[in-house]
Amino acid sequence: MRDIYINDYDYDLPEDRIAQHPVSERDKSQLLIYKDGRILKDIFRNIVDWLPSDSLLVFNNTRVIRARLLFKKETGAIIEILCLEPFTPANYALSFGSMEPVEWKSVVGNLKKWKGGILKAPFKYSGNEYSLYAERLQSEGEVCRIRFSWDCLGISFGEVIETTGHIPLPPYINREDKAEDVERYQTVYSRISGSIAAPTAGLHFTGEVFENLKEKGIEYVELTLHVGAGTFQPVKTKFISGHEMHCEHFFINAKTIDLLIENQGKIIPVGTTSVRTLESLYWIGVKLIQTPGETHPYLSLGQWEAYEMETTISVRESLEALLNYLNDLKLSSLQASTSIIIVPGYEFRLTCGMITNFHQPRSTLLLLISAWTGNFWKEIYNFALENSFRFLSYGDSSLLLK
Repeated sequence: MRDIYINDYDYDLPEDRIAQHPVSERDKSQLLIYKDGRILKDIFRNIVDWLPSDSLLVFNNTRVIRARLLFKKETGAIIEILCLEPFTPANYALSFGSMEPVEWKSVVGNLKKWKGGILKAPFKYSGNEYSLYAERLQSEGEVCRIRFSWDCLGISFGEVIETTGHIPLPPYINREDKAEDVERYQTVYSRISGSIAAPTAGLHFTGEVFENLKEKGIEYVELTLHVGAGTFQPVKTKFISGHEMHCEHFFINAKTIDLLIENQGKIIPVGTTSVRTLESLYWIGVKLIQTPGETHPYLSLGQWEAYEMETTISVRESLEALLNYLNDLKLSSLQASTSIIIVPGYEFRLTCGMITNFHQPRSTLLLLISAWTGNFWKEIYNFALENSFRFLSYGDSSLLLK
């Protein structure tokens, strides 16, 4: 699997097929259906007609933060800081709620122009002018540890960046963020702040679609995976073994894990972030079983660990091990991280179908789609190109069933 040749997962994606804006109504996007080896099309509003009636949908309820902060130096140079994840405090909720200075792992654009000193960006709050300050503490290439402080007493860091920051649109959307993006680059069910990219498969869902799911008796649950900038990282190596996957943090409560156990064989994740979280859950449970007696202060899954573990452990056994772990520590939810890479040859454990947008050529997400559909991904993507589907984050959707 590590010798997968990335050129085999390339296709021609014309620039005019990359959606630069969302459709006028979320659920009016096109829907491609892949089922029983056939490809069909519809509009997303009708997705309930194509879902098995006993499905359990799994949504990622992460919320995109205004992570893109712009600072203008006295020379006129613009320094862009993209907040990746909190460093001190390391907890997302504590960092957003902090009224004291915080530190974040960040990517700095135009870093060469920032020789030193503290950057300053003005912002307005309750009609008054204040300033946000950024100080570079440590650098490793373009990734830096940045200390943020502000001179407005009584407001949190979360409130500051909501006032000051910009929506971090993907690099292939060739425009500045606009007012529409504040709402449309966010799912209607987003709740837990922390992502710098939307879980875009969920952008098509509306209140009406949820009503249709309810009428058909289709249940759904939520988990949280904060999407990082690495989701857009292209594979630059000849073979996938040379590509380093990004690490992302996820959270899932015990009641949701219970429902996953009850609904084995019916689980359809919404988006590749949900797929990666569910599959990582299984392998983290396996690790708990295979290392009894060890303390696990923080659970994680490495890029290739799923391929290195030989196991006959069932999904039920794995997930019950996670519940026992939570019960022993008197925790109501699991916090973990994953760098899993899902490539052709991977054996899916919890995933029984998926709802997803169309992904970039030569990307790890396209490899995940190929892992699910086999080499049929080429027919699916050719169909989408020939039938005027829109691609990538603001593009159309697909429902991929076995």
